[in-house]
Amino acid sequence: MIKKLAISALVLLLAACGEQQAASSFEGGAAVAEQKSFEWKLVTTWPKNYPGLGMAPENFARLVDRMSQGRLKVKVYGAGQMVPALEVFDAVSQGTAEMGHGAAYYWKGKTPASVFFTSVPFGLNAQEMNSWLYHGGGMELWRETYEPFNLVPFAGGNSGVQMAGWFNREINSLEDLQGLKMRIPGIGGEVITRAGGEAVTIPGGELYTAMQTGVIDATEWVGPYNDLAFGFHQVAKYYYYPGWHETGSTLELIINKDAWESLPDDLQAMVEAAARTVNQDMLDEYTARNNAALVQLVDEHGVQLRRLPDDVLVKLKTITAEVLDELVANNPLALKTRDSLQAFQAQVTDYHEISEEAYYRARRLETESTVQP
Repeated sequence: MIKKLAISALVLLLAACGEQQAASSFEGGAAVAEQKSFEWKLVTTWPKNYPGLGMAPENFARLVDRMSQGRLKVKVYGAGQMVPALEVFDAVSQGTAEMGHGAAYYWKGKTPASVFFTSVPFGLNAQEMNSWLYHGGGMELWRETYEPFNLVPFAGGNSGVQMAGWFNREINSLEDLQGLKMRIPGIGGEVITRAGGEAVTIPGGELYTAMQTGVIDATEWVGPYNDLAFGFHQVAKYYYYPGWHETGSTLELIINKDAWESLPDDLQAMVEAAARTVNQDMLDEYTARNNAALVQLVDEHGVQLRRLPDDVLVKLKTITAEVLDELVANNPLALKTRDSLQAFQAQVTDYHEISEEAYYRARRLETESTVQP
């Protein structure tokens, strides 16, 4: 009897050890699965390491690598290194690369609603754009727009209000726009064309040569910080503002949906956090760098800074409304997106009239001079 009890106890002990070992193996397997590493390719529409625009994907890759302790490594390719600048959307959609960085309005020909997720003329500024995306329903519409293309979009930078551009002729009236060949993408390009000019789309890396050789008469790019780096002051005389066409241009990080869904939850959270970080960081960088670059352009290089005449801006605004109406006329998703953006703009404009704008006016007031007795 004692021997039988001892054998039974031994059997139970071995069974328990087996179960514990199996559980331990299962847990270890799960841990191994959770710690799986990923190596992604990120293609961009910008030259490699270009200030501001091109550094955002580099900063994103470094942040993700650091937060994930190397579990997600992202290799960044500049425009043309892996795919041409304007083929980023297709490359990520098809899975040639897991990620891309660019601007949504480049893809208007694929889905008209895309233009609203970069910037539309006389639209939201950077602060308002971020608010619409994150707290006004914009991000949900963006995801809906890109869903058919197997893409998941994230905001990946903002330039703030841009400059109207570089011109080889003065713009004193609407007549001066007639026949003007200008590099200007998105809705802004259509507006210029209807105003009598001719809009063309050229990647950033080709703009200097296009201006130098007379292929185009004018170009917009971003603002003083980037424009100085490209040397546009060497090929154009007049620098115009305000940037009516790009009032708070959001850049995008796009991820192949299959690649996105392959990530565990913690890595997805890190990607989202890194995207939010570079989105704000780029705006901070432009705010810090633009004015110093503008001073250099004017004081050291003799650039003539000019403001577009009011009658030109009024005409461009009128044409913008017409173009947007036509854009959304036969596209329910574009219509829903336009209406969402404009409704948001109306309510934030009312508040900004008594907050941001009122403060800017107050800040410009002259202080009372102190009179010595």
